[in-house]
Amino acid sequence: MHASQGRSVGLGLALASALSFGGSGVAAKPLIEAGLDPLHVVWLRAAGAALVLLPVAWRHRGLLRSRPALLLGFGLFAVAGVQACYFAAISRIPVGVALLVEYLGPALLLGWVRFVQRRPVTRAAAVGVVLAVTGLACVVEVWAGLGFDALGLLLALGAACCQVAYFVLSDHGSKGEDAADPLGVIAYGLLIGAALLTPVARPWQLDWTVLAGEARMDGVPVSAMLLLAWVVLIATVAAYLTGVLAVRRLSPQVAGVVACLEAVVATVLAWVLLGEHLSAPQIVGGALVLAGAFIAQTSTPKAPSAGPVAGSVPGNTELPVSSPAA
Repeated sequence: MHASQGRSVGLGLALASALSFGGSGVAAKPLIEAGLDPLHVVWLRAAGAALVLLPVAWRHRGLLRSRPALLLGFGLFAVAGVQACYFAAISRIPVGVALLVEYLGPALLLGWVRFVQRRPVTRAAAVGVVLAVTGLACVVEVWAGLGFDALGLLLALGAACCQVAYFVLSDHGSKGEDAADPLGVIAYGLLIGAALLTPVARPWQLDWTVLAGEARMDGVPVSAMLLLAWVVLIATVAAYLTGVLAVRRLSPQVAGVVACLEAVVATVLAWVLLGEHLSAPQIVGGALVLAGAFIAQTSTPKAPSAGPVAGSVPGNTELPVSSPAA
């Protein structure tokens, strides 16, 4: 595939992933309002997706022997960690603040590439991150309610670090002759994530009768099972798959900035489907996020320096062996 064509496909996949992830809140909120605990929704999301992908996990069972650390890292950070940290954070600080801190992930990712991998980053990617984070501040209207709870902010930062791990692990799994199949990584990641979330979410306390009834989306009754199916199949299975494939066609830092569109998608869908209207600052913020994502995706990775860097392997321009999945 031609490089430019592959980049276009990667951008399309990144946008599809942002759209899929962004729709999770719109489907999950009516379930929570109908009586489900937020952590129960998170567990149902991971466990349901893991069940759907169980045949895929069996087909790629060889990954348990060849890439056990990658699978454990993906399940721990990209599935369980980001969800658990985010929901714990919003129990202590405003949702908008937690969301903004979590989406500092792209900026942290640039720091990983620059200072851990010792690779230069493009100016366009850096400008894109600044614009995207500024836009996110407007989208979530962070000034509407700041609560500087130290533990809450640390938990939100933990969610941001887990988001960085998601992009790093997705890219790391595609390297080398034994590149891991993305479907297998996602399947086992969700299985491991669901297992790790079980003692935290305590699904045995879940009110299963809620799923047999209806939830209300802006006053309109909708089957709770239909909403759960959307969360599992679209907002999880399709979202993770397109996200991992996007990272493998784009650089992790570019895919990370494009992923900021999730907040814009979530806000727009909440406006259309839940009646949560956008304010003028949110519209401006959405435009800034779009501009930042566009600028970042037009950048190309800089060539590594000719000389070896301290602590690195000469000639190695890929993710380091000391990444979280190694």
